[in-house]
Amino acid sequence: MEIRVLHYFLTIAREESISGAAKVLHITQPTLSRQMQELEDEFGKKLFVRGNRKITLTDDGLFLRKRAEEIIELVDKTESEMLADQQILNGDIYIGAGETENMRLIIQIIERIQKDYPNIKFHFYSGNADDVTDKLDKGLLDFGVLIEPVNKTKYDFIKIPATETWGVLMKKDSPLAHLNHITPEDIKNKPLILSSQSMVKNEIASWFGKSYENLNIIATYNLIYNASLMVEENMGYALTIDKLINTTGKSRLCFKPLYPKLEKELVIVWKKYQFFSKTVDFFLQELQKTFH
Repeated sequence: MEIRVLHYFLTIAREESISGAAKVLHITQPTLSRQMQELEDEFGKKLFVRGNRKITLTDDGLFLRKRAEEIIELVDKTESEMLADQQILNGDIYIGAGETENMRLIIQIIERIQKDYPNIKFHFYSGNADDVTDKLDKGLLDFGVLIEPVNKTKYDFIKIPATETWGVLMKKDSPLAHLNHITPEDIKNKPLILSSQSMVKNEIASWFGKSYENLNIIATYNLIYNASLMVEENMGYALTIDKLINTTGKSRLCFKPLYPKLEKELVIVWKKYQFFSKTVDFFLQELQKTFH
């Protein structure tokens, strides 16, 4: 399996046409068709459904597209690191992060670095903790900014001097909106919208004092914006972190913290025994100097 052929495959998936992909790639249609036939023969699986108007991917084709995108992204990242001038700080740094207002602390460091080293480029990936750690494990990210808890046997980490406060996002005319804080008793039978992250599930269940399955969960989310729309449409109450959704001014929503308090620290993590380029290692040293 060659990287070049994976590029061909992804172009066909994007263009949904052999002829269209051939034009984009500047190769002949018969050559491209032959390459794809050889790719299918190599795996012993059918990757395409060839219709009259367009080509679609089979389930195996969809799986290969996901893996091919990850492979090519990793190859591009490796080439960038290998070609970077080791005498000059330049190149790319890849950071994954969940939703948090305290990401500003990392951005302030980045802004300071780029004033002195404008050839360092930063690339951000936004997702929940499960998404970020998956890409971190595959080598597609250098760092992940996560809310505790994290697997500290798997990652090295620096604690960021900030905490995240969990609470409930609700409408301002909700029957609970007059409360200063929310207890497990207040929402034990209410329709809940919770994060789909595996570690968060355990934290929330522990706070409630009952198993996750015994809660009245009507929906889950991985990023909070769509969950906030559910709250606005009277679907239920979303458990989330403070300051992710604007609840000031004309907003129809308000945020009430949990009681007993559920507060978690923020950490920036990277894979144990990770070898970094000179540029990435410089960024790590700046993080350590700032937060230690």
